[in-house]
Amino acid sequence: MKVAVIGAGQMGSGIAQVAATHHHSVILVDRDEALVQRGIAGIERNLSRAVEKGRLTPEQRGTILTHVRPETAIKDFDVDIAIEAATENVNLKRELFRTLDQATPPEAIIASNTSSISITLLAAATGRPGNVIGMHFMNPVPVMQLVEIIRGIATTQQTYDTVEQLARGLGKTPVEVRDFPGFVSNRVLMPMINEAIYAVYEGVGTPEAVDTVMKLGMNHPMGPLQLADFIGLDTCLAIMNVLYDGFSDTKYRPCPLLKQYVAAGWFGKKSGRGFYTYE
Repeated sequence: MKVAVIGAGQMGSGIAQVAATHHHSVILVDRDEALVQRGIAGIERNLSRAVEKGRLTPEQRGTILTHVRPETAIKDFDVDIAIEAATENVNLKRELFRTLDQATPPEAIIASNTSSISITLLAAATGRPGNVIGMHFMNPVPVMQLVEIIRGIATTQQTYDTVEQLARGLGKTPVEVRDFPGFVSNRVLMPMINEAIYAVYEGVGTPEAVDTVMKLGMNHPMGPLQLADFIGLDTCLAIMNVLYDGFSDTKYRPCPLLKQYVAAGWFGKKSGRGFYTYE
């Protein structure tokens, strides 16, 4: 299958790596050369670690890399599916969907890796809503098994079946969920993270205390605040805002401390500081 991945960040490069590993031809697109090359470099590092651990041969690593073609603009792409993995911003995504609608064959599927935004809303920006679907991978993509598959109101059965088969072919476990804000994963996860932030904000416990309680008491492999830093606090805030706006329910109101950290540029691991400090 010929695949375009729009966005060469952590999620997009991970999707591109998995698709290329499973013998698909991949175009990896971002808005400038530096961003695309950073994504390619991340794929190279991941594959090199797999070689060191004996999971791949050097020859397999080289073959996988030949399956990924970098691009700095969305052109006329002859692909079977385009997977959008841009920042969690509805206006940006809708603009990308309008562009992809013009730049891909009319029978191609346009999927979004969005973690919270309405697939129906994104589909309405195109002339092919039946071919639009949500394909929400988990981070890190090469490791995590789950893919949430979300139908928009107009998504056809053929589109769903094709994407489900693609996910299985990538070694993932697809789960169908309905097109509601946050779907299942973030409708459950983000309020927990937000409540953990409230516990720090209200002085109930330090970040270390909150995370230790959840790891040792609830058997979570990673505490919610460490996980929030890993996801990106800006992304967490964007998802909470989608939930808050989508449900008009105060239980989804973002914690003021989360908003303050994002305003300060403390996005978590990617910026060097969040609830913890990183080198």
